[in-house]
Amino acid sequence: MVSYGSCGCCEGENFLDVYHIWCNLKPGVNDMEFVEGVRGYLEHLQQDGRAHAYRITRCKLGFRPPQLPEFHITVEFEDMTQLQAAFDAVSTRADPIEGLHQAVNSRVQDVFFALYRDFPDTGRVQGQERF
Repeated sequence: MVSYGSCGCCEGENFLDVYHIWCNLKPGVNDMEFVEGVRGYLEHLQQDGRAHAYRITRCKLGFRPPQLPEFHITVEFEDMTQLQAAFDAVSTRADPIEGLHQAVNSRVQDVFFALYRDFPDTGRVQGQERF
């Protein structure tokens, strides 16, 4: 078995799927009201067991490449099943989740998303690759 270096952040935890959201606020949107909405929405998912953790970050001092929006939100999921449960809940478009989602979605523009995972995967076998 090959030993991989570790940053220490995942020790004792499962490897996670990390959903990334980048966005800018629409003109006139208050930044603290936006963050309050994000927290309400993601804490609801977390309390229902549909998300593991989340983090809200904002560009500091304008230090970012021009193609990246100002806000970056990450939502961690224990596995793809938990991620699908979150998407299933949101896709119902029913309250209370619809109101929480709208409180975030209605305030943003220039939104894009990505899904990453901790790497290497726990089941990764090294030395047998054929490419």
